[in-house]
Amino acid sequence: MSVFSGMNISATGMTAQRTRLDIISENIANVNTTRDAEGNVYNRKSVIFHEKGYPSFDEMLLGTAGSVGQGVKITSIFEDTETEGRMVYDPAHPDADENGYVTYPNVNTVQEMTDMIDASRAYEANVTAFNASKNMQLKALDIGK
Repeated sequence: MSVFSGMNISATGMTAQRTRLDIISENIANVNTTRDAEGNVYNRKSVIFHEKGYPSFDEMLLGTAGSVGQGVKITSIFEDTETEGRMVYDPAHPDADENGYVTYPNVNTVQEMTDMIDASRAYEANVTAFNASKNMQLKALDIGK
């Protein structure tokens, strides 16, 4: 295991959570967007993570992997097209259908705020782990003095 592997793992976590916060912010910003450039209703997006360099069970069992993991990576940004949008009666709205209903995005502000708190806490945890690794390395350098 490298001296910097703990810092690298924390850095990948911070990058992933920052991207997740960006996507959540985009969702919240578009909560009332009824039409995009192509004329479609905005769909909620979410980030999908996977572990980087995950060893197989055999490698872990035999101890040949060297370390348990290498951090996290973003595999895709998923657009939720399955969930229906909110229907609001507003016949004066320019995007209202023939019955007077406007379709708003499938973004739930409470859900997004909860996800934002979760992502920011995960980011903070990665910062704490990064700083702990850095402090341990600094203390190790002081041993030789």
